[in-house]
Amino acid sequence: MSKQAKRNLKAQPIPWRLYVVVAFVCLLFTSLVGRAAYIQLIEPDKLKRESDMRTLRTSSNAVQRGLITDRNGEMLAVSVPVQAVYADPKEVSEKGGFNDMRRWEALADVLHEKPSELISRVKDSPSKRFTYLKRQVTPAVAEYIRQLKLPGVHLKPESRRYYPAGEITAQLVGVTNIDDFGIEGIESTYNNWLTGTPSKQKVRKSRDGHVVEKLDIVQEGESPNDVVLSIDHRIQQLAYRELKRATEMHQATSGSVVVIDVTSGEVLAMANTPSFNPNSRDDWQSFKMRNRAVTDTFEPGSTVKPFVVAAALEAGTVKPDAIIPTSPGWMRIGGRQVRDHSNYGDMSLAKILVKSSNMGVAKLSLGMPVEQLLGMYYSVGLGNYSGIGLPGESAGVIQEKHRWSDFERSTLAFGYGLTSTTLQLARMYATLGNGGMLYPSSILKLKQKPEGQRVISERVANDVLNMLAGVTEVGGTARKAHIEGYPVAGKTGTSRKAVAGGYGDDYMASFAGVAPINNPKLAIAVVINEPKGDKYYGGDVSAPVFSKVMAGALQMLNVEPISKDEQTQMAANRLGAE
Repeated sequence: MSKQAKRNLKAQPIPWRLYVVVAFVCLLFTSLVGRAAYIQLIEPDKLKRESDMRTLRTSSNAVQRGLITDRNGEMLAVSVPVQAVYADPKEVSEKGGFNDMRRWEALADVLHEKPSELISRVKDSPSKRFTYLKRQVTPAVAEYIRQLKLPGVHLKPESRRYYPAGEITAQLVGVTNIDDFGIEGIESTYNNWLTGTPSKQKVRKSRDGHVVEKLDIVQEGESPNDVVLSIDHRIQQLAYRELKRATEMHQATSGSVVVIDVTSGEVLAMANTPSFNPNSRDDWQSFKMRNRAVTDTFEPGSTVKPFVVAAALEAGTVKPDAIIPTSPGWMRIGGRQVRDHSNYGDMSLAKILVKSSNMGVAKLSLGMPVEQLLGMYYSVGLGNYSGIGLPGESAGVIQEKHRWSDFERSTLAFGYGLTSTTLQLARMYATLGNGGMLYPSSILKLKQKPEGQRVISERVANDVLNMLAGVTEVGGTARKAHIEGYPVAGKTGTSRKAVAGGYGDDYMASFAGVAPINNPKLAIAVVINEPKGDKYYGGDVSAPVFSKVMAGALQMLNVEPISKDEQTQMAANRLGAE
């Protein structure tokens, strides 16, 4: 082959192809630079916004609800960590969450749900992103669910309220709903104080949900606060136990007990029956959840008689040593009859209270202006709120009339025609025990003694208190309220319950008193509703509860009893005064 032929076989470059490639590369590079410049300089906000929508989140820290404790630091309500189980139906559907139905059956079993119902709640709404499967499951159950590794089923932390005292303080402390919001009792009254506010912070999260950057504080949180009650859990437990025993023994419909510190107005115990278990929502029934000691009113009956005597002494219509004739044991007033169980003849003021004479207090009432008696009732707290601040508190009712018949004035003196709560009754007797000083009732532990109001002169209050001492001694109507070593001043009450058109066959049995007389510490009121059987008097039904609660409470508070000789001397002095 010739050299000329070899030269003809050599490849020749094609200039236009090179130009096209170079032009294409330059155009591509120019486009990328232009697009980058457009994004970075001309319109950067859109992509920033898109990025923020995918990565920016607002996180909040979990805030546990504050504690509720008794005056000695005993826990009455505490929040415990639990978990909520929820599903993302869309994620379950996309990730084949229903491929292994045995796991769903295991999930339903541990949640105590029917498998078909649980699965349908997720399957029926495949486009939803959130649905609760179970709230407030225990950490052990949560760990079991975590081990199931079900796609689209997740856990999130929450808290649940736990009440260590259970039914003993149920109506008083109250409960929270499933969202940890107080709906009854102290939980409701002090909900904002107990709750606090979580702090909120803006953070940036990665695709897998981890926080990669902490940004601004959106909201500063407030720490929850604790509530310290005036309640003494030891006395509360004793009061509830004795009240429950009495209501069961006498087959009563309900009952309530209130214990008040005479010197400060603090409530040391407030118990009700029937009660409920606040830790089990299945036991929540409205009639059990009512705090009867402050919501339910009743005609107090003979328990107001000491205040009729006090009103008469304050008005000056009688003297402490006055003798009131009550023969023949009955009298007719306006076509109706007022009577005693027996003809007691001439009676001292002390004997009127010891024998609970309707005749005696009726004559005292008729001997003074009706405004004087009504004023006494109002001044010791009847018809008014106690200041305790509990939800549902009733003020009771005192009738207001322009004209009162003599019979109405008589029945007003032995506790008919007006209504009271158990708390009001205990507060009235605390006023007697404190020398006529009325304090607002407090369910919170006080740091200092409150300012009281004098509503009865100290001399009259002490005189009436000493007159009541014989009620629990031999010959009195409440022998079962007697406490060895602690002289008691108290009064029984047995009133028929009002029905449409008059009074029915059911009774309210009550006893209220103060002890010890020589140095009053506690006032207690016991009210038992509709006791059944032959024993329905306050001296038979309520007085024994008073005796056991008062004796136990005084011992818990280290109140020293007096000797038998001192008690005998006090009884002799009282008989001499009569």
